[in-house]
Amino acid sequence: MESLQSHRVEMISIAVALVAIGAGTAFYFYITKKPKGCLDPENFKEYKLVKRTELSHNVAKFKFALPTPDSVLGLPIGQHMSCRGKDSVGEEVVKPYTPTTLDSDIGYFELVIKMYPQGRMSHHFREMREGDYLAVKGPKGRFKYQPNQVRAFGMIAGGTGITPMFQVTRAILENPDDKTNIHLIYANVTYEDILLKEEIDNLAIIFPNQFNVYYVLNQVLFVSFSFQLLILSLTISQFFTSYLFKSRLFLDSKLFIEKLAFLLSSLS
Repeated sequence: MESLQSHRVEMISIAVALVAIGAGTAFYFYITKKPKGCLDPENFKEYKLVKRTELSHNVAKFKFALPTPDSVLGLPIGQHMSCRGKDSVGEEVVKPYTPTTLDSDIGYFELVIKMYPQGRMSHHFREMREGDYLAVKGPKGRFKYQPNQVRAFGMIAGGTGITPMFQVTRAILENPDDKTNIHLIYANVTYEDILLKEEIDNLAIIFPNQFNVYYVLNQVLFVSFSFQLLILSLTISQFFTSYLFKSRLFLDSKLFIEKLAFLLSSLS
């Protein structure tokens, strides 16, 4: 009898162990198997606009649903996709855009769009309403980001050019294993033109030792543009000293700053 009970306990232990192994294996494959992305590099696919949020008089955030709640877009970090629409005279237009969302945002993707008066694709987005569809294909681009591939990124963005920078920044900061530092210089004409400011500021608050952002405006009360360039020059010089020169990479920082000043002044 005692032998039978011992045998029964042994069998139960083996069964429990097998169940545990099976569950662990299933969980491993669940967390390691990356879902297939929805994007097609050759063919346009249509995605439904489920929410449109007006951020200013000419900027809106568009949220598009993916085929299922568990779907991911499948856009590599730092790359973009082609969006197709029609301009004011009905002619087809295709333009690249970078979502502000990542593949960790499951079931949807978002675009933050600034709509210019004469922009051909801007017309298409301006006319879009919830329930409409947007044709998209991709991914596009040669940039391939790998965590910790560099010690620090120095980013310079102007206007709507912030979206790819924001995407890369989010990917770095939301990955606890990525220790890359980020220094972002973001230039705009006015304070109201700053896109994603709340989101950027939140990241700077949450990751103060890893992410620094510097805003530069062409039109601002009480602070001259030349004074901003002076502060910006000091910031860039500090970045070069901290990272580039230590890597024995020689750059003419004075010439770089002069070119940057010319670029920023062209925003006016």
